[in-house]
Amino acid sequence: MYGTSERLLRLLSLLQARRDWPGSDLASRLDVDVRTIRRDIERLRSLGYPVHATPGVAGGYRLGAGAALPPLLLDDDEAVAVAVGLRTAANGTVSGIEETSVRALAKLEQVLPARLRPRVGALGAATVSLPGSGPTVDAGVLTVIASACRDHERLRFGYGDRAGAETERSVEPLRLVHTGRRWYLVAFDLGKQDWRTFRVDRITGEPAASFRFTPREPPAEDIAAYVSRSISTTPYPHQLVVRVAAPASEVSTRISPTSGVVEPIDDHSCRVRTGANNLDVVPFHLAQWGYDFVVEEAPEGLVERLRLIADRFARAVGHSSAVCNGEGSDSER
Repeated sequence: MYGTSERLLRLLSLLQARRDWPGSDLASRLDVDVRTIRRDIERLRSLGYPVHATPGVAGGYRLGAGAALPPLLLDDDEAVAVAVGLRTAANGTVSGIEETSVRALAKLEQVLPARLRPRVGALGAATVSLPGSGPTVDAGVLTVIASACRDHERLRFGYGDRAGAETERSVEPLRLVHTGRRWYLVAFDLGKQDWRTFRVDRITGEPAASFRFTPREPPAEDIAAYVSRSISTTPYPHQLVVRVAAPASEVSTRISPTSGVVEPIDDHSCRVRTGANNLDVVPFHLAQWGYDFVVEEAPEGLVERLRLIADRFARAVGHSSAVCNGEGSDSER
């Protein structure tokens, strides 16, 4: 049984952890009756916490948004995770939040329990961030897009293609996908009447949200895989499919989602769909995987390139073997 103060903190923590709570569930979690829960809710309201109640059999309680940010109750792992996230945000791909992240991290570290400070401090002392050279996106743009995805609101924005030409797009946004280096928006393009994947760093200005729409059937069940397929094959003029003699789980660790899509065939093989701007680099790219493979679908000219390079490497190995066997020049004998 919790004491009153401890029970209030525990109740606040539960309300923060889930959107809706039936009174009976809260009572069961805190080992009290429903009447006590009602009294505790009133105490939280008197302290300024906006707890909303829904009457009826299916009713319950919800912690609403208030005029002031209520204190967050975090367990040890949650506190460390927030600290790690803030450090990452200060050196990440989202522009405009670096200084804010540092200020928030400083506040968090001031109130961390003594037992957690060494864990967070060790991470900061042992980590060195390389300056990023890739594209960044504005935090405000991400917020607008994320809100439109959540609220099913259409978006209008300017978009620059790979050649730099800019067009106006009107879309029904579905999801944001982050690959670790770049942000992508999956949306239904009303002008093209088809699903498209947009690089968020190519969106110009701030997107404008308009009226709500009825969500369409998504283009795929796995949106992350859909984006991987879109950005690893579609943009390239040369596309190929190879069957690899290795499990998909193993090959996936060698191939970035931005450079190929890995599809399992069985426990010992998989299929990889990828693309390239230049056929000359494909053989060396395939060789780096370190697995035997069979070309199933290939652009014209690729198979001949593979044969030429295979013959060249075979001749190189044959010459090396002859030298090792004492068949070199007179000066080597």
